[in-house]
Amino acid sequence: MKKPSAKVAGLLLAACLVVSGASSAARGSAGIVPGKLTCEYQTDPSVVDAQHPRLSWINTAAAGLRGQEQRAYQIEVASTEKALRDGMADLWNSGKVKSPQSTLVKYAGKPLQSRETCWWRVRVWDGKGNVSAWSEPARWNMGILDPSEWKCRWIGAPWQGEESLEALSQDVPPPAPLLRKSFGVDKEVASAYFYGTGLGYFELYMNGEKVGDDVLAPNQTNYGKRPGLEKRGIPVEDNFREYRVMYVGYDVTDRVRRGENVLGAILGNGFYNAKIHWVMAFGSPRFFGELHITYADGTQDVILSDGSWKASESAIVSDGVYSGEHYDARREQPGWCAPGFDDSAWQPVALRKAPEGKLVAQNGPPDRVMERLEPVKIEKLGEGRYKVDFGQEISGWLHLKDVEGAPGQKIDIRYICESPVGSNSYTMKGGGPESYHTRFTWYVFREVELSGWPGELRPEQVTAEAVYSDVATTGCFECSNPLFNTINRIWWRSQTDNMHGSVASDCPHRDVRPIRATGRSRV
Repeated sequence: MKKPSAKVAGLLLAACLVVSGASSAARGSAGIVPGKLTCEYQTDPSVVDAQHPRLSWINTAAAGLRGQEQRAYQIEVASTEKALRDGMADLWNSGKVKSPQSTLVKYAGKPLQSRETCWWRVRVWDGKGNVSAWSEPARWNMGILDPSEWKCRWIGAPWQGEESLEALSQDVPPPAPLLRKSFGVDKEVASAYFYGTGLGYFELYMNGEKVGDDVLAPNQTNYGKRPGLEKRGIPVEDNFREYRVMYVGYDVTDRVRRGENVLGAILGNGFYNAKIHWVMAFGSPRFFGELHITYADGTQDVILSDGSWKASESAIVSDGVYSGEHYDARREQPGWCAPGFDDSAWQPVALRKAPEGKLVAQNGPPDRVMERLEPVKIEKLGEGRYKVDFGQEISGWLHLKDVEGAPGQKIDIRYICESPVGSNSYTMKGGGPESYHTRFTWYVFREVELSGWPGELRPEQVTAEAVYSDVATTGCFECSNPLFNTINRIWWRSQTDNMHGSVASDCPHRDVRPIRATGRSRV
């Protein structure tokens, strides 16, 4: 075989060096690498309404390296992921900034617009002046920056007025409202995003499915002034610097289709319409939202909550954050939030007054089902009666799965706890396997007693779902003493049990005292 000439060999060597150099540049030569990017303390937040969002990252040293430091950083922000990866930072390029700062760096680029999506990345220089590779891209979505941009209306159930349960001297709330709006789409959709909220709690549905994996949304706040609060024995003057109502954002691009589409919501009372002697409620449940659709041709549509929506009663016959929840599956309306449903028997919604609080983007982690516990012991107490032990106390609810029984068969669920946590029941519709869990309250329990269970209870038919704010556990403790390890685990559980709506309370029983604390607990 003929050997390549010296000239050809030189060209091959130069090409290899170029490829090697490019690969090295892509990896970076710094001893640290930025990762775990957050915006306003959140990972890829779905809605941010700060004009200058604060960006943070965590530097990680390469294996075996110690004593590393950041001497400088560079941030790029672009309007699309492609532009960012191509190095086209059309919103902001910070340039090389000599600073060790890696937390809460304020965005300082072009003025941000409502509903804008921002993609960003960062690279850093270590103590020796070596630069890292770019981080993986992260993103945030802007919310509604100017209150005058909101065009939707607050709506609610026509069988309810503005008044709270307390104002009506009513102990048992009416069934939770179902709300729906049908609309058509006849073009290719580029993006679709929902901005809105429901008070006290709400679940959003689109084309037959629940949107998002959050629960007990939105996070509770002080929604507005309450006349007469000073006479209630609550040791707080009703004169806060600001009152707020939080809204959320959902990307529903993959749910919109050509033809008929349906947007729906279920409303729960939550803390907005709570009924108990140490709480003063605000009013009846209400909903507020906008769905912004951008088409491939650049045109837009906005679906608003307004008087054109329709309402009906749901199978949640009553719900109270303190009193509990009761569900009658015989009242279900299959397909209520899907195209093709006949809503001719539904009523027009009622327009509602806006809460006094300022609409702000939800700025803390939502509640989610964070853990699922299987039974560790099942004890039969009698015909249709069982006690189920899940091994540890949680705040959350029981999830019933694939239960079969006759129409009208009522399963009572008693959560065994040192304090009252509200009641819970499920009435079956019959005709096949049924599943259920609570939506608009939570309970504190390790054990539950079931009454009215049809047939023999199988372990796979009951799961305890731990519900709390999606806050990361960033540290750990472990030692050679099992008792200390157990105490630490109990402390951790106390923290998660007490965290709902991004608020650390002093008791997981929906905070059974009118004063919130900072997570003190008992072991």
